[in-house]
Amino acid sequence: MHKVEEAHIIAALQTVMEPDLKKDLVSLGMIRDIRIDEQNKVSFSVVLTTPACPMKKQIEQACIEAIRTYAPLADEVAITMTSKVSSGCGHHDDEQERPMKGVKNIIAVASGKGGVGKSTVAVNLAVSLAETGAKVGLIDADLYGPSIPTMFGIYDAKPEVVNKNLVPIEKYGVKLMSIGFLIETDTAVIWRGPMASSAIKQFITEVEWGDLDYLIFDLPPGTGDIQLTLVQTIPLTGAVIVTTPQDVALADVSKAVSMFRKVHVPILGLIENMSYYELPDGSKDYIFGKSGGEKFAKAQGIAFLGSIPIGREVREGGDSGQPFVIANPGTVTASAMVRSAQETARQISMTNAGISAQSSCSSGCCH
Repeated sequence: MHKVEEAHIIAALQTVMEPDLKKDLVSLGMIRDIRIDEQNKVSFSVVLTTPACPMKKQIEQACIEAIRTYAPLADEVAITMTSKVSSGCGHHDDEQERPMKGVKNIIAVASGKGGVGKSTVAVNLAVSLAETGAKVGLIDADLYGPSIPTMFGIYDAKPEVVNKNLVPIEKYGVKLMSIGFLIETDTAVIWRGPMASSAIKQFITEVEWGDLDYLIFDLPPGTGDIQLTLVQTIPLTGAVIVTTPQDVALADVSKAVSMFRKVHVPILGLIENMSYYELPDGSKDYIFGKSGGEKFAKAQGIAFLGSIPIGREVREGGDSGQPFVIANPGTVTASAMVRSAQETARQISMTNAGISAQSSCSSGCCH
């Protein structure tokens, strides 16, 4: 029997290109642990920068086809698709003093105005990423209208205090912190800007987040003190903007885009929520107008992360405390949200690699 050599496998995999970076997987360091047994069975790992890579299956298949073409003596190919999430939070001169030093990526979910479903998107984005195996946290930074406890069905639990730090409450694989966990349900938060900013700083510095791949901030709508405190306190990987298709929402979302650009926070992209309602016959009713978010993203030169339709399961999930990607997997709405989460993860990987992408056509999942 002719023996397959490691050099043959490497040569074959050098023909598989990473779509965004236009470089081969070997040069990018994505191929690890090549093994060949006596029967010419080949195994190796492909290391992506996110477990939420939308092109995982395509990359795996491309590797198999390359080996069959360029190393035909290989009797069997076994590929382990794994990931090591890259960091987009920068580096502090003294790493031990950097806030949230165990958090690799911090993402702000923002909107120009209220009522666009920003918190619903933030919750289901977090859960979707956690479902892929990523380590995820979510901060309810909307201090005046905290909705995370309700959306996760957490009504009585209070965070423990260990070594003077709060321990996040965990559900559906997501670590959670909200002012709603610390006050009574019917208690209004009547704070001026400095007090609200101080509370956000406490969520950053006095919560035991541990190691996270993604920490998502569900920001209040608009461009106020809390947003500015966040960008001044920690290095954000980027921002996700949520809007609905109609002109009145887009007029306000342009202000949010402008704010993040002025403070030099990368804009990962825009998610259009409530894009349409799917009728029983399969046709779509564009209640708030058609493709307004996608057109806005193109005009602004930012990535369009996806359209989320209106569905009864969205409201039911928010009220029941079971996010719709968990309660109704496989529905049109849940599938759209999962795709948007994958595209967000892709944009994070590309931002960390120093690449600006304005389209959603490939993976950006290289290591």
